[in-house]
Amino acid sequence: MDYGALCLMPPLVVVVLAIFIRRAFEPLLIGCLLGFVLIKPQAFPGNFIDALLSTLRDETMAWIILVCGLYGSLIHLIIQSGGVYAFGQYVLRYVKTRRSALVVSWGLGLFIFVDDYMSALASGVTMRKITDNYRISREMLALQVNAMAAPLCVLVPMTTWSIYVSKLLEDNKVVAAGEGFQGFLNLIPYLFYSWIIVIIALLLALGKFPLLGKLKKAEQRAQETGVLAPPKSKMGKSDENDIQGRAAKPQHFFLPLLVLIAATLILDKDALKGVMLGVAFTFFYYWWNGVMTFEALTDGIFEGFQSMVFALAILTMSYVLKRVGDEMGLTPFVIDAVSGVLSKGMLPLVIFLVLAFISYTTASSWGVYAVAIPIVVPLAQALDANVWATLAAVISAGAFGSHASFYSDVTILTATSTECNNMELSFAALPYSLIALGFSAFLFFAFS
Repeated sequence: MDYGALCLMPPLVVVVLAIFIRRAFEPLLIGCLLGFVLIKPQAFPGNFIDALLSTLRDETMAWIILVCGLYGSLIHLIIQSGGVYAFGQYVLRYVKTRRSALVVSWGLGLFIFVDDYMSALASGVTMRKITDNYRISREMLALQVNAMAAPLCVLVPMTTWSIYVSKLLEDNKVVAAGEGFQGFLNLIPYLFYSWIIVIIALLLALGKFPLLGKLKKAEQRAQETGVLAPPKSKMGKSDENDIQGRAAKPQHFFLPLLVLIAATLILDKDALKGVMLGVAFTFFYYWWNGVMTFEALTDGIFEGFQSMVFALAILTMSYVLKRVGDEMGLTPFVIDAVSGVLSKGMLPLVIFLVLAFISYTTASSWGVYAVAIPIVVPLAQALDANVWATLAAVISAGAFGSHASFYSDVTILTATSTECNNMELSFAALPYSLIALGFSAFLFFAFS
């Protein structure tokens, strides 16, 4: 069935409601319900329930639940061991200014580059106590962490993003089998959004870029009142004195992370295999060295997994919303609507803006890639356009959605790790995302 412009309604309802009520889960739920009413009203609510169950049974969703939950377990164990506190105290010997605290927050993303989930969770947890010492708002910290998650993973070879994109290039015959990595290298110079947002984040850390909008207000609030987190943020309740009293050492922090990163790289860049090995190592390392008791470690794994439930609920609903868009033909409809008026010189620019809108409103990045690339590649070839610039426009659009959307997976995980309200994070970072979007659009036009 051709739903036409009706396919735009569910994601637009989600965005508008979220702006007004400043929450993420409820607008997503309402948008999904509306979508399934539009798809087949006589089958509602059965079709919504079927989609929800199908999403939860989906192999990708199960992978995400396990990865996020186990990341939560690992981080919880590191915090409870006192490792984060000890590492923070060690770093504070060298971090003497607000600027250096922010630069270290930015630079940590360069170290934890393998996977955007890993970067968003580990960087936020690691740096929040350090930045708190300088009255840096949680919005500013979250902006730094978020900018160095998906945008950086898009730029660096040998990440989960680059592996996925390389496979898509091979599957769609853009390059020969086995040449996906070389194809990804061809994209890197054209990934304008990621380059720009990473540079903006560094300039903000150095104090060389102006504070705008809600971020400016957040920094004023933190400096003048000492209130670091925005309203409705889920601040941690752990007793810091308890943690300080333990024989915590910096290696209790960085050894589990090193094992996590190394295991992910070695085991086919599979984040699930990496985090499983990371949790197992951390469990036995802490137990063997008497850092935590066997019972405390077992309880900590479940408590950490449980701490990710709300984030996973939002992610689940965002995947259901993606199903709505797929069933209603959202991506093909929008691309078809503009393809008739496209020219060779305008193709990368228009593809970037159209897919950025779709990725932002659906919080989908990899899903957009899977749907859009088979459509975009023959279109670029037919128009004799720059195929690499056009493909980079697709990848950049997904990076924008992952980075800027208030209910994208990485935004939610960043908000969780930095204990910052995800809506406030998104609105504080939005001016910078739009600046990067505007400059990227100009460059896609200039280099088409």
